[in-house]
Amino acid sequence: MILDSLLDRAKEAAKAAYCPYSGLSVGAAAIDSDNTLHVGCNVENASLGLSMCAERAALFGAVAYKSSKIVAIAVYSSAGPITPCGACRQVMAELAPEAVVYWGDKPVPVKDLLPRPFGAGSLPGSRR
Repeated sequence: MILDSLLDRAKEAAKAAYCPYSGLSVGAAAIDSDNTLHVGCNVENASLGLSMCAERAALFGAVAYKSSKIVAIAVYSSAGPITPCGACRQVMAELAPEAVVYWGDKPVPVKDLLPRPFGAGSLPGSRR
């Protein structure tokens, strides 16, 4: 199953997490319409605002590799099922608006995670 594989890859990515402050390791795996997989893990920093969530790490990696449309994202946490934070939901809304997000066995469309996102259309003079 693609979902099982996606969740397995998210779990594997969580093993690489750098989380000395929270102790919460998180991994994410995003798959695009070309079946290319992109993974990320959370990376904490003593200046907490500079920390990076697993979901954003995976999506930013997809952008760096000029990925096609992201169709699904799986999130795994060492503490059990965990929902994406607000910052990750905002990034998903822009970079993967049609994706489905899984944590545990619950599929949720990105549009349901953040139904009224701030987007390029919210910016005066946006070219998007």
